[in-house]
Amino acid sequence: MEHFTRLLSFLRPHTPFLAAAVVATFVFAVLDAAVYVLLIPFLEALFAGQGGAASPSTSTGMSRLLDATVYRWVDLQGPPMEAVQRIIVLILGLFLVKNAVHFARTYLAARVEQGVNRDLRNQVYDHLVDLDLAFFGRVRMGQIVSRLTTEVEQIRVLVTAELSRLLTAGLEFGVALVAMLLISWKLTAAAFVVIPGTMIVWGPLVSVLRRRDRRVLHLGGEVNAHVQETLSGIRLVKASSAESRERARFHSLTSGYFRTFMRAELARAAAAPMTEMLAAVGTVILLWYGSGLVVAGELSGPEFIGFLGLSLKLYAPVKNVARFPATAQPGLVAAERVFEFLDAPVEIRDGPDARSWPGLDHAIAFEDVSFAYRPGELVLHEVSFTVPAGSTVALVGPSGAGKTTLVDLLGRFFEVSGGRIAVDGVDVRDIQVAELRSRLGIVSQDTVLFHDTVRANIAYGRPDATDDEVVAAARAAHAHDFVMSMRDGYDTVIGERGVELSGGQRQRLAIARAVLRDPPILIFDEATSALDTESERLIQDAMVGLLEGRTVFVIAHRLSTVERADRILVLEEGRLVESGTHDELRAASGPYRRLHDLQYGDGATTALPSR
Repeated sequence: MEHFTRLLSFLRPHTPFLAAAVVATFVFAVLDAAVYVLLIPFLEALFAGQGGAASPSTSTGMSRLLDATVYRWVDLQGPPMEAVQRIIVLILGLFLVKNAVHFARTYLAARVEQGVNRDLRNQVYDHLVDLDLAFFGRVRMGQIVSRLTTEVEQIRVLVTAELSRLLTAGLEFGVALVAMLLISWKLTAAAFVVIPGTMIVWGPLVSVLRRRDRRVLHLGGEVNAHVQETLSGIRLVKASSAESRERARFHSLTSGYFRTFMRAELARAAAAPMTEMLAAVGTVILLWYGSGLVVAGELSGPEFIGFLGLSLKLYAPVKNVARFPATAQPGLVAAERVFEFLDAPVEIRDGPDARSWPGLDHAIAFEDVSFAYRPGELVLHEVSFTVPAGSTVALVGPSGAGKTTLVDLLGRFFEVSGGRIAVDGVDVRDIQVAELRSRLGIVSQDTVLFHDTVRANIAYGRPDATDDEVVAAARAAHAHDFVMSMRDGYDTVIGERGVELSGGQRQRLAIARAVLRDPPILIFDEATSALDTESERLIQDAMVGLLEGRTVFVIAHRLSTVERADRILVLEEGRLVESGTHDELRAASGPYRRLHDLQYGDGATTALPSR
């Protein structure tokens, strides 16, 4: 119930449209019941034409209501066909107005429905992009996409379609009940005999459906995750001739989803016939007891027929209300899973006293920095070093040594577990996150490009940049010539992740993006490790202009790219084991010397470009 109440809060911004939809639904329910009520004067007029009573033979509340309304215009004492024609005109008029109201309520409900869908999806997305990188390391991307698409859709169905059905059922029930009471309170009481049984049928199913629907949504997320992983690694799949293996894995997932889905639907489908059977029992009771009332003269035949028609409007809402706990389960389970995301804390945020960027005039200091992705499992152990402003520091060491993690902590993509990182003496945790990250330019091996134009990708960090500034940045990154050779130049859409570009071209666009942002701190994370020699040389040439006047962190496995760094830090298993210049470290015959000799026993052929 807590989740459902929380979901209802998404309706609050759409209260005017929701209120109008409720009013339209109420009017629709009244007009719908009135159509059945008009059966009474219609049958009275018809029986009068066949020698029956010319006016209502009982004194029920309904007969008095008809006397005050319909019978003022329809004269049952006159020619029967004239009375019938007038009633038919009334029925046609009611249907016309009813359908106009139905159109209005359908449109208003759709307006609320799509508004809720938009707001919920926006809120989930907004929170997701605020979450820390650690969250995305714990949760599979397919599960995230599933929550943002499939499960938000399930919630939309619950909050709008199912809730609308429940509201409509309640209004129809109330209007039908009033009309039935006006005809006969005794027969109305008899109609309620089976309603508790209808509720009981659905009760035990709720917990079963909740458990099975949760499993269905989880497996749906796994299917999405597998599709995403396969498509993102489709080159590897084909290169490994693993198509059959991936098909088998996918078929296993979809088969599991199918079986679980059908188990949930089995329980859902079994309850409907039982509910129908209870409704049939109720109808039989009405037929038996109502016939006795007609014979006893407490109820006229036309009123009894009208009552039976109204009872259909009573049982249908009862079934919808009884089924609601079960039909709502997919949406409630989806809400639980979505709220898990919405309730995930954003751990890296501005503190109450966060200040703006203090400037980098002196140094960046890492003071006894420790870090653990999981409690008790440190990946960095009390690392300390200082990077003077305007200098270049290189981080080297085997994979898993903690190089990338260390610079990620500088940008507060993760929070230090111990120690601190300070910029000119100011702890980075005391600097506004947006301000801090806006001072960083990152060029990594895994270049991130979007399915957009070259211009938009270069200007991603500065969307307000002019065309001249974009072109100047591209020239500085040695990207202008190849961009102009593309079919639409800077307006060329480069495909998802820049699939239409070579590795070197993607890297040069990433460098152009960094040039355009003009940050005081640059991070090159294996920026040239996956490139051939020619592309590497072009990237290094493009980097020359970037290094001037900036504080630079270079992460590299290729030691040839770091030889001219002002300082080289060697990390092993999360510890700083060696520090110095290239010549100093080679002479020391320590870990750096061993790494260098393994890679370049005969010396290096390329180097980090000079400033």
